[in-house]
Amino acid sequence: MSLHRQPRFISLEGGEGAGKSTVLERLAERLHATGDEVVVTREPGGTPLAEQVRRLLLDPDHEAPAANTELLLVFAARAQHVRETVLPALERGAWVLSDRFSDASYAYQGAARGLDAGFIAELERRVVGIEPALTLLLDVPVEVGLARIQGRGGMDRIESEHTAFFERVRAGYLERARAAPGRIRVIDASQPREIVGDLAEGLLSAHIQANRA
Repeated sequence: MSLHRQPRFISLEGGEGAGKSTVLERLAERLHATGDEVVVTREPGGTPLAEQVRRLLLDPDHEAPAANTELLLVFAARAQHVRETVLPALERGAWVLSDRFSDASYAYQGAARGLDAGFIAELERRVVGIEPALTLLLDVPVEVGLARIQGRGGMDRIESEHTAFFERVRAGYLERARAAPGRIRVIDASQPREIVGDLAEGLLSAHIQANRA
């Protein structure tokens, strides 16, 4: 069973402090200008149940889950997210912008936690079944990203991981991009915010035009 690529489904990926939230707002504005409905969502999360799973995963006061537990919780939330939010929006012709999707599991639970990518792919096929047509990977050196989030205060369980963990996350994302260059477009997110936004919007505009052809 192969994944069904969805032309109006776009995801943003990147390590901690990459600036996804800022770019997401910029892309949502661009899509609103088309006159179409735009659904902005996130992972883990995107539905009431999935948001509860998010709290379990990120709360530093809870016991740390085993790697497989973390992966299965993420996919449980993702399955609910796809069924209740993503697919209904796509079926009614809306654009869907998601802050993270399945690529995050390959980076965080696969590359960083050491779980088997084949197992992750099997979960993706069986409980998700779809993938974005365009993924923007905001790539930033780990030390730059960590400096950004440390300035915010109140870091969650994942944000509190050690530097080597985030280096593996970054390497995992870049490996995914090399394997799927047509779908995953890498943006140097260490540049000024306005430049990053311009690059992201340019890639989105090109995608919109390609899907009108």
